[in-house]
Amino acid sequence: MFNIYKLLFTLTLMIGSLISISSYSWLGMWMGLEINLLSIIPLFSNTKNMMNNEAALKYFITQALASTIMLFSIIMISSNFFSNWENNFNMIFNSSLLTKMGAAPFHFWFPEVMEGLNWMNCLILLTWQKMAPMILIMYNNKMIEFLSMIILFSMLISGIMGINQTSLRKIMAYSSINHIGWMISSMFFLESIWLIYFITYIIISMNIILIFKINNIFYLKQLFISLNNMPILKMFFIMNFLSLGGLPPFLGFLPKWMTIQTMIENNFYLMSMIMVLMTLMTLYFYMRITFTSLMINMNELNYYFQKPMKNFLLMFMNMLSILGLFLITLLFNFF
Repeated sequence: MFNIYKLLFTLTLMIGSLISISSYSWLGMWMGLEINLLSIIPLFSNTKNMMNNEAALKYFITQALASTIMLFSIIMISSNFFSNWENNFNMIFNSSLLTKMGAAPFHFWFPEVMEGLNWMNCLILLTWQKMAPMILIMYNNKMIEFLSMIILFSMLISGIMGINQTSLRKIMAYSSINHIGWMISSMFFLESIWLIYFITYIIISMNIILIFKINNIFYLKQLFISLNNMPILKMFFIMNFLSLGGLPPFLGFLPKWMTIQTMIENNFYLMSMIMVLMTLMTLYFYMRITFTSLMINMNELNYYFQKPMKNFLLMFMNMLSILGLFLITLLFNFF
C-alpha cells in the first residue's frame, strides 16, 4: 500500500527541484535543494529495514555537507571582499553540486547509498536527484578545464570500479557515474542535447529497474537464475542493457552520437576520443553480464514464485526503448 505521506514527500521533492531550477538567485537555488533533500529522507527511511535507514543517514550527511560548502561559496561570490578569488569560489561551488549528484571523484557516498535502498528509491536517486544539480552547473558553466577533469575521472573510476561488482545496484551506480560524465560534456555546447540524453537515460534506467523490481533481483546470481524461464524478459533485459551502454541499433546510442558529433564540431577531438575509449570499459562489463545471462543456464532450488510476464507497462516501456531509435529515424524522415 502506498502511504499518503509518501505522496506528500514525493510532491515536495519535485517542488524543491523545480524551485531550485526556476530561481533567480543563488540563495533560492540553495533553498530548493534543501527542500528536495528534506523531502527525500522520509522516502528513503523504512522502519522495517535498517539498511534503508543507514543509506538515508549517509545520504543526508553528504548532502548537508555539500549544501554547507555551496552556501559558503555563494556568500563568498556575492561579497566583494574576495573579487580576485572568484574563480576559486566558482570551482568550490561546482564541486558542491558535483558532490550532490555523485560525480567522480566526489562519488564516495553514491554506491554505498544505492546498496542500501530498494529499487524505486534507486530510480529516484539515479534520475530525478541528478536533474537540479546538473541544471545549476549548466547555469554556471564557465570552468571547462575543471569540468573536463571531472568527466575524465567519472569515465575512469566508473570503468575500473564497475568491473569488480556482483551487486546490480552498485553496477547501476557506477554506470550512472559514467553517464554523468557524458551528460556534463553534452551540456558544454547545447542544452537540448543534455535534455535528450537525460530523458533517454531515464527511459532506459526505468526499464531495467522495473525488470529488477518485478522479479526481486539484487545480485548477478539471482539475475541468471530468474531469467532462465522467461526468454522474452531475458531478451528485453539484454537489449536494454546494451542500450544503456550506447550500442548503435538501440536508443541509448542516439544521445552519445549527438554528443560526440557536437564535440568534434567544436574541435574537442582528444576529449571525445578519450571518452569513447574509457566508456569501452563500462561496455565490457555490460557485455559480460548480457553474454553470461544469455548463455549460462543456472538451475538452483528456488522457492521464490516468479510472476508471469504480463505486465503491460513493462512491455510497453521496453518496446519504446528498444524501437526508439528506429521510430525517431522514421519521424525525422517523414516530417
